Amino acid sequence: MPPPTADAGARVEALEVFVELLSNMDGETRARDFYDRLCEAVCRLTSMERAALFLYDGSMDRVRVRGVHGADTGEIREIDATLADAPIAQRALAEDRVVEVSEDIERAVPARYARTLGITTLTCTPLSAAGYWFGVILADRGGGRFTLTDAERHAMWTVGKVAALAASARIATRQQERAHQLAARIDLAREIHERAMQRIFGISLALGGDHDLSPDERARCRQEATAALGELRSAMARPLAPVERRSDTTLHAELQRLADRYRAPSLSVSWQPGARVPGELEPLAQSILSEALRNAQKHARPASVHVRVETGGGNLVFEIVNDGAEGDGGRARGMGLRLAALEAIQHGGVLEFGPMNSGRWRVRLVVPTSPIEAGSESER
Repeated sequence: MPPPTADAGARVEALEVFVELLSNMDGETRARDFYDRLCEAVCRLTSMERAALFLYDGSMDRVRVRGVHGADTGEIREIDATLADAPIAQRALAEDRVVEVSEDIERAVPARYARTLGITTLTCTPLSAAGYWFGVILADRGGGRFTLTDAERHAMWTVGKVAALAASARIATRQQERAHQLAARIDLAREIHERAMQRIFGISLALGGDHDLSPDERARCRQEATAALGELRSAMARPLAPVERRSDTTLHAELQRLADRYRAPSLSVSWQPGARVPGELEPLAQSILSEALRNAQKHARPASVHVRVETGGGNLVFEIVNDGAEGDGGRARGMGLRLAALEAIQHGGVLEFGPMNSGRWRVRLVVPTSPIEAGSESER
């Protein structure tokens, strides 16, 4: 549906705001700052006083607040919602237009959102482009009923397209980075196979023979074993893990959220008292959780999933077990866990995954923790 027509003055003002917004961005600007400024742009170009930008996070299969302006950031960022919880968002995205509601607000968005902010009239701007839905911007005047002008609708619709473009670019960048990481890991696996594994295979053939080894043959086996260990050390010293990965949540908080939301399958969590996840391991642990749950839902039919987190002996043990591994669910698919296994090695740990007895499937991470990092905020 085409956007409403705006007057020339409003269009020029909107263009100036976007130019200012984009020109102030640089490589060091965080995504959250960028989306906060998009919410600010909505308020600058219209009579809105509060705005919040929601994006779908495919890695965690959830909708997350990425930008806020004019409201308490903490209150809004704590809101957990899905598209099914927000009919106003479904309507705005499906019709590709700015939607406003003044009646039955608690039916249009999660009741907690409406009650917390005291909303009386709410607008919803779609973040969509080329048939893809990325999220929405919810905005209001801080209370009181109102009606949008055509110029305001156009400005908000345009901001939504800018935000959709930004989200699309970030997704493309992440996919490109992931492709580069995958290529590097494939090269590593190929090098290990062609060099170290070939040496180890030759040693196994020599040791498996029926005759006793001569002194020269034993010396050759020692040389080959030493060379294989050296090649393995050299290969595993590569900086294959991402240079920097940040997470704006913690494993503990994410498990609490999922435990409240999961119904089929049910999700139970055993978190050892006092156990903490080092900050540097948070992105790895959360990606493993996401991948394990995605695989369980895609390739199995579990009735329950159990998660265990504990620390001891200088190690973090993180385990996810589902009871639906029989049949199709018993086959490991995709590259997600394989890539995570290589990243675990970079942290000095190991990631195991595979079938257990009684039709269960387990993903288990064991990784060392340092005394300094053990005091992170993960459990709070």
